[in-house]
Amino acid sequence: MKYISTRGETAHKPFSEVLLMGLAPDGGLMLPEHYPQVSRETLDKWRGLSYAELAFEVMSLFVTDIPADDLRDILNRTYTEAAFGSKEITPVRTLSDGIKIQALSNGPTLAFKDMAMQFLGNAFEYVLNKKGRELNILGATSGDTGSAAEYALRGKKGVNVFMLSPDGKMSAFQRAQMYSLQDENIHNIAVKGMFDDCQDIVKAVQNDAAFKEKYHIGTVNSINWGRIVAQVVYYFAGYFKATQSNDEQVSFCVPSGNFGNVCAGHIAKQMGLPIRRLIVATNENDVLDEFFKTGAYRPRNSEHTYVTSSPSMDISKASNFERFVFDLMDRDPQEINTLWAEVAAGKGFDLQFALEKVGGKYGFTSGKSTHADRLATIKQVYEQDKELIDPHTADGVKVAREVREEGETVVCLETALAAKFDATIHEAVGDVAIPRPAALEGLEKLPQRVQVVPNNAAAVKEIIRETLDQ
Repeated sequence: MKYISTRGETAHKPFSEVLLMGLAPDGGLMLPEHYPQVSRETLDKWRGLSYAELAFEVMSLFVTDIPADDLRDILNRTYTEAAFGSKEITPVRTLSDGIKIQALSNGPTLAFKDMAMQFLGNAFEYVLNKKGRELNILGATSGDTGSAAEYALRGKKGVNVFMLSPDGKMSAFQRAQMYSLQDENIHNIAVKGMFDDCQDIVKAVQNDAAFKEKYHIGTVNSINWGRIVAQVVYYFAGYFKATQSNDEQVSFCVPSGNFGNVCAGHIAKQMGLPIRRLIVATNENDVLDEFFKTGAYRPRNSEHTYVTSSPSMDISKASNFERFVFDLMDRDPQEINTLWAEVAAGKGFDLQFALEKVGGKYGFTSGKSTHADRLATIKQVYEQDKELIDPHTADGVKVAREVREEGETVVCLETALAAKFDATIHEAVGDVAIPRPAALEGLEKLPQRVQVVPNNAAAVKEIIRETLDQ
């Protein structure tokens, strides 16, 4: 399997190279040349597998330049009961109204990002060791990617992490998870701005070819293909847990800001997993909801991005969306170059003519949730089901309830555990005890280490230079 860029001007690459590169040299995102097809017979064989075994079967279709035994070893070390709290890894539970929730947040940082990031940490270390190379990760986080990356990569040989986050915009728990790490290879940088500004800085540095080459800059944001391919696995796992046989269809509802999580669902559907619909749930930052309803994609600048109580979705430029539009435009890189030139110019684009294909062939629909909606949903689930869900998962449950059709099985992908967002939980249900793992008690009181910088790429580059040129 080789990989191509959505912009069409990057030589075809094997998985190991794509894993380390992040954004393609031509500014595009990497995708496989084709999506492997999974037959009904194959689904029957996979249904009874453990999570690590299923991950091997799915990912070996995409990872063809790592020996099978080595890939199996990486996955067996990644998806363990010790790391994820259960043998199932991603168990599926059912609320009293029939909506299902797939637990993706039982990893080290209590967020779904651990599902892919734990794999990425082990895969990076393996590939870098084989190549005798070092890698300096530059990432941006709206709340959960950063801590998941840092916990996966802390102490890893040959890797440094420079993680950008919007200063003061994450929950106290999210900040403490990241900034309390004292590992020498972890560097936290708080940017005076929004997440989209952090993401723009990452892209600016990635697009400086000379700087990127000199300092071996890679990424763990969802623009990294290794993240997406690891996330494809849990759609298969969730499907098997939510059904009795492979004759059934399932719809997935995915809280979304950057489009990475639901992009993995799109790929699983294209591979042949019986997904009926992919339901995109947004918060007040509803750029994606607007697209799926009207065909207009109008990214907003940071001044017009709302700060909400589901902060990991406070994103108005969905950096993974380009992968889906590439497929939608029949993989024509010239179309992508034209459309994203409009995005770069601050205009966006309109694909209203393609809406029937978006909803028909690709099965997408969407909905939006507000602060009042998520408070009401958290309260309702707590009262009816005696469980606490985080604000992002609440956005998903709200939208799933709103768009669910008669007889449709809907699985909501859990974003995080409620413990990460205690202020919003208490606002919704009052002063209740919010469970958190014993290892994370007192997290907010630990000493924190972070550098605050203005909103520009030059300041970030200077930190990287000072750190690596020592």
